Amino acid sequence: MSPKHIEDMYDAVIVGAGAAGLSAALAVLRSAQIARLRDEGVDPRILVISKLQPLRSHTGSAEGGIAASLGNVEQDEWRWHYYDTVKGGDWLVDQDAAALLAQYAPETVINLERDGVAFSRTGDGHIAQRRFGGHTRDFGAEPVRRAAYAADRVGHQILHTLWQQCVGAGVEFAEEWHVTDLVLDSDGERVAGVVAFDTHKGVTHAVHARNVLLATGGAGRLFHTTSNSWDLTGDGMALALTAGLQLEDIEFVQFHPTGLAHTGILLSEAARAEGGVLRNADGEAFMERYAPGHADLAARDVVSRSIRAEIDAGRGVADPKDPDGPRDCVWLDMTGIDADHMEAVLPQVSETIRKYAGLDPVHDWVPVKPTAHYTMGGIPIGTDGVVYRWDGEERHPVEGLFAAGECSCVSVHGANRLGGNSLLDACLFGTQAGRTLADRIADAPVAVAGIDADMTSDADDPVDTAAAARRDDIAALLAGPADADDPDADDNPYRLAADLGAVMEQALAVRCDAPSIARAADELRDELRPRAERLRAHESAPTFNQELTAIWEVRHLVDLAGVMLAASDARHESRGSLCRTDFPERDDERFLAHSMTAAGEEPLWQPVHIVDMPPQERSY
Repeated sequence: MSPKHIEDMYDAVIVGAGAAGLSAALAVLRSAQIARLRDEGVDPRILVISKLQPLRSHTGSAEGGIAASLGNVEQDEWRWHYYDTVKGGDWLVDQDAAALLAQYAPETVINLERDGVAFSRTGDGHIAQRRFGGHTRDFGAEPVRRAAYAADRVGHQILHTLWQQCVGAGVEFAEEWHVTDLVLDSDGERVAGVVAFDTHKGVTHAVHARNVLLATGGAGRLFHTTSNSWDLTGDGMALALTAGLQLEDIEFVQFHPTGLAHTGILLSEAARAEGGVLRNADGEAFMERYAPGHADLAARDVVSRSIRAEIDAGRGVADPKDPDGPRDCVWLDMTGIDADHMEAVLPQVSETIRKYAGLDPVHDWVPVKPTAHYTMGGIPIGTDGVVYRWDGEERHPVEGLFAAGECSCVSVHGANRLGGNSLLDACLFGTQAGRTLADRIADAPVAVAGIDADMTSDADDPVDTAAAARRDDIAALLAGPADADDPDADDNPYRLAADLGAVMEQALAVRCDAPSIARAADELRDELRPRAERLRAHESAPTFNQELTAIWEVRHLVDLAGVMLAASDARHESRGSLCRTDFPERDDERFLAHSMTAAGEEPLWQPVHIVDMPPQERSY
């Protein structure tokens, strides 16, 4: 083994410290295989890298609930959850994965409770559950209470609990490191490690690893109006693209119906589950017209399109803060909810409305509009978390590379995710990936096996080579603009991100067509991408230089935007969250398939795994 690699060689590197990454780390350390290694005196090296302090991960913003057929409040069965997930995803769901999600959901929630998640309780002490959009009993017969919740702060509870358990288990963290490169071997068939930049010290690290798991979250910052925090810039997806991998179903982006007007801040679906009603400018509770029987708790794609239809019909309302502004919102009426009950089960929603809208939901109607919320597509993985390539005929796993959470696509959400299934996906498939990781680590731990021969040569080491190139890139970025008189010298990544968000919103938000996609693609190619390539930092210090990391983030967003536009353009149908006004019907004959898109290439198509539920016609 080359001595210079000893300190930077890990059995596994997990990139991201939200619910998926922390669940994976815990699953590794709690596995019987790792316990056996430790009994033999071998202590595997596992590193969790996070560009944030872990408790700032976006998981903490999840409000409403985590779905599981516990049956604590009403009779429920995992098969009903399975059906709802497949139907809610408009049949673009891989049914073997969805069955696993639904079947192991109760176990996942109970294990979270045992780890310390303080769920809200029923009167007899069981985990409380509430209704969420699209969740039904008896295969669509009527809504069911399936979402386990902790008031409206369940993500906060889960994130803090998982982090505390990881700290207690001795997980090694590298906080506020920014991963700049995912490195594969020369053939692109197995992982070699990552390159990471320590933002505190300004140092670039070549981190060698036999296994890498990407759990970096979504890409909501592609859009101007989004519920996502500033850090959700699609880093893991962009790293995969740059490494030559594909993204699956990246054209499907969910817009949550109830973003607080002109802020994007999410008002949880729990507000409607507890009795909130959407109303148009005439005061009409309009959702019953669009989704009879489900009304305000229809699937999110349905509600978002319905709101857009009301606005287009002239029945939208203006934000009370800007009464002369655009009438591009509808009302969320929560006044029918008892004030004490609202404060008990919706404290964060109420606080958000009072703080950011200056309204009291006990007495006032609240203006809302759809906001970019969740990326259904992502890095393609199997149910074991292993990343693969699709060649048009079969899957080819990338040895040692894993993904989990929102940056991945195991295809349990299909074309539209049901509320409560995201936390479940992150925790359940994060755990699945961790267990697979543990098997690989136990087969050949670094402390015993060392580094493979082709990783010990300084001349050929792909991680060291990538790190050297990244150091050169950083030096160029920190040198500033070559010509201070250049009109681009004052450009910055924050302005570019805002411009990109506006372009993507015009192109793809809630609905799109070929002209809107083409206009965005042209602007991306002719203006936005060249601007991204010309960006330079305005401060030369490498330490705590937020503009430096912002440049990498906006370049990630530009890369993702190109692939998302290409996949959206190629899918000539409307399905789930993708509403193409020029192709308004779902086309199962041609497009009951996953798009598999690499950078600069046309999508390949992978058949959906249909097990026991052939596609049904839309019922609303």
